[in-house]
Amino acid sequence: MRNPSPRRSAKTQAVPHQSFSKANVASGPRIVRLGVTDLSFHRATAAVVAIVMQRMGLTVERQYALHEVNFRRLREGSIDMLASAWLPFSHGIYKQAVDAVAPTRELGLHYQPYAFWGVPDYVNESEVASIEDLFNPEVRSRMHPVIQGIGLGAGITRFSMTIMEKYGLRNAGYQFRTGTQDECIEAFEALYRERRWGIVPLWHPHFLHHRYRIRNLKDPKGLLGSIDRAVLLAREDRLALLTSAEIQVLDNIRLSNLTVSELDDAFNSGDQSADNAANDWLARHPEILSAWLKPLD
Repeated sequence: MRNPSPRRSAKTQAVPHQSFSKANVASGPRIVRLGVTDLSFHRATAAVVAIVMQRMGLTVERQYALHEVNFRRLREGSIDMLASAWLPFSHGIYKQAVDAVAPTRELGLHYQPYAFWGVPDYVNESEVASIEDLFNPEVRSRMHPVIQGIGLGAGITRFSMTIMEKYGLRNAGYQFRTGTQDECIEAFEALYRERRWGIVPLWHPHFLHHRYRIRNLKDPKGLLGSIDRAVLLAREDRLALLTSAEIQVLDNIRLSNLTVSELDDAFNSGDQSADNAANDWLARHPEILSAWLKPLD
């Protein structure tokens, strides 16, 4: 896995709308401070957004942080936009905190993410089709008891902790652990290499779907939320930096779960940076980029 690049420090004082706009115009280049959730598929998506912004003559400064920190920075005004917010389920609670201070606008539809608990495809569906099947004695005897998740701020982590409680899985001997995305991936790949049964708390899109077949478990209690919209979330008071045509361009950006998984896989293969993977994809799909940029004609 690729190590995250050094993170920029960010001032936390909010900048008034008029001061922000005048400062950027006076200093020459129009600067957009783009918060990026520090997970590889978010980096891959943000690379596409940044390239489109650069095509419009904007200077893009990316700041990488985990979920809650990025939304706090958006609320405080130390970033102008966030790629990508998962709404309304996974990140809705964070957006509410931002909107209480500064109204926001959702732009584009980067993909349609959803969280799930999954098992490798070699786990028999006739034996394990649902989270409730994890209680069966035969399944418990074969299933690895440790469920390795990612960081506390992620929607999938919050959902997974609720699943552990509401289904009573701790009483059946299962453990949920938080950690990094790398730890979650490494735990799953170790299970797959050894053909062991195990559970992975995951989401679409993700590069693992580009490499492995992972089967979703049914969630009868409906604790995993539903399908979100992954969008560019911008503070309204910072959109004065852009023309209405440029705002429409950002709203035109449409990707898909499959495309983002492909970009994420190219990035995680180690051969390309997120920007190079995004540039290569856009070069292979010039008609898509042209359609996004059409409002500038």
